[in-house]
Amino acid sequence: MGRLTTHVLDTTSGKAAANVAIKLLKDGRQIAAIRTNADGRTDTPLLEGDTMIPGSYDLVFAIGDYFDKPQPRFLDEVVLRFTIGDPSEHYHVPLIATPYSYTTYRGS
Repeated sequence: MGRLTTHVLDTTSGKAAANVAIKLLKDGRQIAAIRTNADGRTDTPLLEGDTMIPGSYDLVFAIGDYFDKPQPRFLDEVVLRFTIGDPSEHYHVPLIATPYSYTTYRGS
């Protein structure tokens, strides 16, 4: 069964980023809102089973609220746009961030 998961890592501290607000959008509409746990992950997948529909999605991470410094913020919301092609697969889309940069990849 396919699913969409994520997690957030804070490379300035070398730790997982807890309590980061995340929104999932499809076609510009919010379909999920969740926060990371103490391990920087979500307690449940953002999508799974019948909710895994092919198409383009946006994960919006409130990374500026997490770091809350410097002021003014360099990064506020980080938007990762990606496509689900095969809904039977696992799509793991993590965010690795500092107050000034971020990166992502498709994990497993």
